[in-house]
Amino acid sequence: MEFTLEHTDANTKARAGTLQLPHGEVQTPIFMPVGTQGTVKALTSKELEDLDAQIILGNTYHLFLRPGGEVMNKVGGLHTFMSWKRPILTDSGGYQVYSLARLRKLNDEGVTFQSHIDGSTFTFTPERVVKIQEELGVDIMMQLDECPPTNATKEQIDKAVERSFLWARRAADAWKKPDTSLFGIVQGGLHIDLRQKSAEHLLTLDLPGYALGGFSVGEEMKEAYPAIDASADFLPAHKPRYLMGIGFPEDIVHAVGSGLDMFDCVLPTRCARTGMCFYSEGRLRIKNATHRDDLQPIDPECTCYTCRNFSRAYLRHLFIANEITAIILMTIHNIHFYLDLCRKMRTAILQDSFKEFSDSFFQSLKYL
Repeated sequence: MEFTLEHTDANTKARAGTLQLPHGEVQTPIFMPVGTQGTVKALTSKELEDLDAQIILGNTYHLFLRPGGEVMNKVGGLHTFMSWKRPILTDSGGYQVYSLARLRKLNDEGVTFQSHIDGSTFTFTPERVVKIQEELGVDIMMQLDECPPTNATKEQIDKAVERSFLWARRAADAWKKPDTSLFGIVQGGLHIDLRQKSAEHLLTLDLPGYALGGFSVGEEMKEAYPAIDASADFLPAHKPRYLMGIGFPEDIVHAVGSGLDMFDCVLPTRCARTGMCFYSEGRLRIKNATHRDDLQPIDPECTCYTCRNFSRAYLRHLFIANEITAIILMTIHNIHFYLDLCRKMRTAILQDSFKEFSDSFFQSLKYL
């Protein structure tokens, strides 16, 4: 992996860069659609290419359970399995340490999970997680980390920082495949001093990239802004900076202004399944009666397939009628919106006009 920092906005910390990865080039800032189980929900790989998604995200925990390593080895990796030729990043299962807390036990050796599918038990160690991701053949893999909830005590969060660094060091020692790059994950909750401690530990490993984990785990996002802003400054400028799992457009715009490069979240696909669309003025609920005979597209400014061909009235009709086409069309729109937002931010950064872009973006927001 090679990362080139092309430009930093003259008036903010926003950055534009390029990642050269084994399966292609990625221009930052970038949003990575989430394909947890080898698919971005409701979209084919061809549709993702048409949307110009440069990189997508998979999940080691879920792919380990289904379809499993035997199938992946037989087909030659995740790219071949899902017919996706562009880069893939895989999360390590660290988020499941938080989200599946009732189904796991952890200690310094690793995490023992009880499968949410069939109840069987298995153990993830830092070394095993690296091996699984190398076998998947992905471009970027994440270390196994402990992701504590926001309401954990500072002492508990500090312990997670220490354990995550222990696991990062073991993951770095286990990393053998040079065309799959390993990223470390900074923990520390909302405590800036713990974030700094975590980052300083991880930088001693000189990994190809670094991520901020442990956000969006129970806190209001604006409560997390100070820790996000400070943590970005703890990361090296010459390496990619990834903010994990943060997902509303306004949060991404704020984070780009703080100097972060890479983002992922399930929100655009999940919201499409519940009838929420993102657009230039905020968020729109398609089932609202006001859209019953509304013949304009979701967003008159949008150039996606959905907005070029279908009205709010039609989408509302499909959604109310429980037609799966509604979910497909709204997912296409939402993913396009996120990707296009990143393209617009990149252009603004390169023109030293990110502050004007950000101010205009926030001034335009309203909710229907």
